[in-house]
Amino acid sequence: MTTFKPSGLGWADNIPAHWDVAKVCLVARLESGHTPSRLHPEYWLPDECTIPWLSLGDVWQLRAGIREYLGETKEKISPLGMANSAARLLPAGTVVLSRTASVGFTGIMPEAMATTQDFANWVCGPRLLPEFLLYAFRGMADEFERMMMGSTHQTIYMPDIRRLAIPVPPREEQSGIVQHLRRRLPKIDALIAKKERLIELLQEKRQALITQAVTKGLDPNVPMKESGVEWLREIPTHWVVNKLRRISNRVDVGIAEAATHAYAEAGVPIVRSTNVANNRFDAEHLLFIAPWFAEKNRSKYLFAGDLVTVRTGNAGVTAVVPLHLDRSQCFTLLMTTLRAQHTPEFFCYLLNCAAGRTYFALESWGTAQLNISVPILGNMKVAVPPPGEQANIVKWLKGRLQRLDRTLTSVETQTDRLREYRQALITAAVTGKIDVSSEAA
Repeated sequence: MTTFKPSGLGWADNIPAHWDVAKVCLVARLESGHTPSRLHPEYWLPDECTIPWLSLGDVWQLRAGIREYLGETKEKISPLGMANSAARLLPAGTVVLSRTASVGFTGIMPEAMATTQDFANWVCGPRLLPEFLLYAFRGMADEFERMMMGSTHQTIYMPDIRRLAIPVPPREEQSGIVQHLRRRLPKIDALIAKKERLIELLQEKRQALITQAVTKGLDPNVPMKESGVEWLREIPTHWVVNKLRRISNRVDVGIAEAATHAYAEAGVPIVRSTNVANNRFDAEHLLFIAPWFAEKNRSKYLFAGDLVTVRTGNAGVTAVVPLHLDRSQCFTLLMTTLRAQHTPEFFCYLLNCAAGRTYFALESWGTAQLNISVPILGNMKVAVPPPGEQANIVKWLKGRLQRLDRTLTSVETQTDRLREYRQALITAAVTGKIDVSSEAA
């Protein structure tokens, strides 16, 4: 029967009594990476760049935590560039850990490589298997999360890297643990992949359901006509097409002036883009501004039933201001007050559906992030059913989506639990909570 002792590590709890605990830099040689100067084109001649060079552009390979060994790198560097920088050619079997921007992802070099300064690299000594170190790092994911908390630019600094410590079992036990995880994890990963695919299909079904209802109506036998709008295509013959501003009392932009100097503990609620998601309005995390600032911007008030649309970044995403928000300011958003006969939820669904997203993608500007303006939103040609039909479509959609969302939430919860189980399995294995000796025998 295995006896345990305290590990002295915050993330590892107890470990088998015959295991050691060591700083990683004492059982493996720590190496950092570097980037040859881009100011010297001779360092970056395509024909000369033959050395695999791991950069943040390759972290995508490691995010899922499924693969052990790195694949082909996005870039390579030249021997001349490496000779004139602090970059080092590291041997196959070197364990890498991303420590900047994308923090805590780890893999093993399958061949000699160099890395950027965004990685900490360990060349394992005789007491440590690279594969065990890989899983030990993956088992301490919560520790990496703790180390980078509170930083705007996520980074684990080198002094903290040098202090990293792990349990160190005998090499034969390390090998048994690695083999155990290699047998168990692929089954869990396959199940997670199936759940993720089901989530994708449910989300596609949800989007298709909304698009069909708000552009074609609920009657599959209704006569159709060409709308004359590329992103709408055919609509029922009794529907009309109109610009959004023609069916609204106003389409306006929210406060452009910075309001940080006017924030208050209470006062007039202020709506930001972070409060607006696809057909969802977050009323629990509103900020407040002083009444005098709100008074100065009286024309920018929002009222219950108004549409608020994100204008920068996730441009075009729209929500309806809920009933319990009687009055609010709108900050860096677009606002639409529909005429009384129209149903705001119908047009919210329309703006957020796949067809609506197509319009914003075509009409917005910007490269790093999309932007839309009052004219772009106001001139958007929308399908307009009779008012009673708008309300019926919304009622039907809410019922169907409620059932679909319950299923989607259930599958997402199952997937999250599988990921948690996977993480717990790795942590348990590398801290000796799973006896793999009999299995290895």
